Amino acid sequence: MSLEGFVRTCLGGFYTVETEDGLYTCRARGRFRREGASPCAGDRVEIQPQAGGTGALTAILPRKNYLPRPQVSNLDRLFIVASVVEPTANTLLIDKAVAAAELNGIEPVVIFTKGDLAPADRLWEVYSSAGIECRIACAKQRQGLEAVQRLAEGKVSAFIGNSGVGKSTLLNGVFPWLSLPTGEISQKLGRGRHTTRQVEFFKLEDGGYVADTPGFSTFDMERYSLTDRERIAEGFREFGAYTGSCQFKSCSHTCEKGCAVLSAVREGKIARSRLESYVAMYQEIKDVKQWQQKSKRV
Repeated sequence: MSLEGFVRTCLGGFYTVETEDGLYTCRARGRFRREGASPCAGDRVEIQPQAGGTGALTAILPRKNYLPRPQVSNLDRLFIVASVVEPTANTLLIDKAVAAAELNGIEPVVIFTKGDLAPADRLWEVYSSAGIECRIACAKQRQGLEAVQRLAEGKVSAFIGNSGVGKSTLLNGVFPWLSLPTGEISQKLGRGRHTTRQVEFFKLEDGGYVADTPGFSTFDMERYSLTDRERIAEGFREFGAYTGSCQFKSCSHTCEKGCAVLSAVREGKIARSRLESYVAMYQEIKDVKQWQQKSKRV
């Protein structure tokens, strides 16, 4: 008899799978390695139960989306956490994460933390004006926590962000029963110490799931399959109102005469930082060959 379940966490080749009969600690069948497949947190799977709450993971059900870092699948929402200070928000990292979510059919939500130390209004305006759900949250002052909770209710969500932005602190504020470990900012390095070591989904009372993830300081576009320069603009939703009005059909929206996107930036309709991130991403992948792009499409 096989059971269908949800992978809550993966650690050292063991998978904690939630089923209607309870939790099972499973090993994956060897064929996954031979086929180059690897189960990850968020996967819907089939297992063969064994004695003592153990089992064999026998199949990975089709995924609706997948992110390689953090390695997670089947997300409804991706909460991208950025701090106003310590460390200062890196808009390029935020925009790469937003684009990865957009191109994978995941709803991005940008949350700005540490608003008690400096105002987040400027950053909030950049992303809210782009049509992206934004929140300002401060666990210490209990600011914005209920709004974040409502957005997570009934969804499969993951929280990601640069090291030290306060993901775990935020999650502890929103869901106090999690009691996740938190770390301090390294004064020498200017970034947070990694307190979360692996992706783990926690079940919410309403049936949703939420995951804390390890922090990061870089974002490898190739790893996220963001290598198709023709699709990168689709990761910037506010561009969509203008891309069809460019003078040239093959417009890259980086420097061309008659580009409606560039005109919108000059007119203040699109935030300049968003264009700068787009151009940086475009330049990063512009020399990728067409055959490479086709093999790495999102």
